[in-house]
Amino acid sequence: MPSTQEVHAALKTVSVPELGKDVVSAAAVRNLVISGGAVSFDLVLMIGGDVPEPRVHAIQGACEAAVKALPDVTSVHVKSSVRPPPGGAGTRKVMPHVKHVVAVASGKGGVGKSTTAANLAVALKSLGARVGLLDADIYGPSVPTMFGTSGRPEAAGEKTIHPKQAHGIALMSIGFLVDPDTPMVWRGPMVHGALTQFMEQVEWGELDYVVVDMPPGTGDAQLTLTQKAPLSGAVIVTTPQQVSLVDARKGLKMFEQVNVPVLGIVENMSYFVCGDCDAEHDIFRRGGGKRTAEELKVPFLGEIPLQAGVAVSGGEGLPVVLAAPDSPAAKAFLDLARTVRARLEDQGAQGGLTSMAWQA
Repeated sequence: MPSTQEVHAALKTVSVPELGKDVVSAAAVRNLVISGGAVSFDLVLMIGGDVPEPRVHAIQGACEAAVKALPDVTSVHVKSSVRPPPGGAGTRKVMPHVKHVVAVASGKGGVGKSTTAANLAVALKSLGARVGLLDADIYGPSVPTMFGTSGRPEAAGEKTIHPKQAHGIALMSIGFLVDPDTPMVWRGPMVHGALTQFMEQVEWGELDYVVVDMPPGTGDAQLTLTQKAPLSGAVIVTTPQQVSLVDARKGLKMFEQVNVPVLGIVENMSYFVCGDCDAEHDIFRRGGGKRTAEELKVPFLGEIPLQAGVAVSGGEGLPVVLAAPDSPAAKAFLDLARTVRARLEDQGAQGGLTSMAWQA
């Protein structure tokens, strides 16, 4: 079986004149998988302008030929795509001074996605970062409650507003603009317009991260965000139950279809820690998230335990990372933040999300 190093060495012989680099140096090789003699990977070419399809096929063919020439390689599968080169912070129209925009998503509701997004934001702040949190769930906003803040944001200009602030986090939610008892009976175009305004007309300022609490599912709102927001990557939240894992797969595939890198899967409510004896109980068949990550060839970002204090503190406007920083859940969220930060730093160093090689 060829090694990752051997495959990369072979691919370094394939140059992309448009980029002035080989495909490895250009961070075009993603999601490398080696299983026996079978090698597969994604080829993501970040080239500006229109690239003729025959040119893309020629680069893909050169990659396939280079890897097939290695000893013990029996098959090579390459999935190629072309993306525009990302604009640097300060050059984008949307969130121009934000370094990383991270989507926290799930295929279904009820898995703790908003709790994960809120605590991830607070955990990143506790690690020294400048952080914002965008509540993109128009029909069920939760950020005002989870951060204990309300009231309309202040105007920043004729057509712009400042985000709200709580616990050192910049916040924006539809919940700050409407009465909490008012149902959001909106069709897709209205949701699209609101989300676009949150991204283009909020003065987010200079931030290291904006965490986006995505609405559950894979509908219009998700498409607006993936097409408008300069997403650095997505975190998929699931619980161990099979019904949640099926929907998590759908959410992950959606991000793949729109060419948003998936940072990995995190399993929420993974296990219960007894408050009296500290024993761990696998109420929901722990481990489903990790198995799904391995099946889908994406990183597994960790397990978040089921802890009563998480819901209580969130309902009182203080995420558990702040309310009980020494608790198992808070420590798990901090570990998640460190992992996400490391993945994004690696992405920045390589010019794109680096390959995760799973060798079977």
